[in-house]
Amino acid sequence: MKVLAAVLALFLIAIQAQLWVGRGSIPHVAQLREELSRAQADNEKARARNAQLQAELRDLREGLEMVEEKARYELGMIKSDEVFVPLAPAAASSIKR
Repeated sequence: MKVLAAVLALFLIAIQAQLWVGRGSIPHVAQLREELSRAQADNEKARARNAQLQAELRDLREGLEMVEEKARYELGMIKSDEVFVPLAPAAASSIKR
């Protein structure tokens, strides 16, 4: 009877040891949950960035408005039937009332 009690106590100790320090232990599971939440946050950021890039790609494929706007503002391009008139900023001292 004492041997059976000792064997059962050893099994209980082994199970408790795995619960607290083993591969499926409570601290290990908590660490895995933190990693999972970080990975999910990173995935959400990547999804948002992908959606933005897909919208820009769709705009570039469907219409030339975005290309034309970028060419006008970034490269200073004008159409052949347009006249470009540069405006100088007004000086504060030249405006009198």
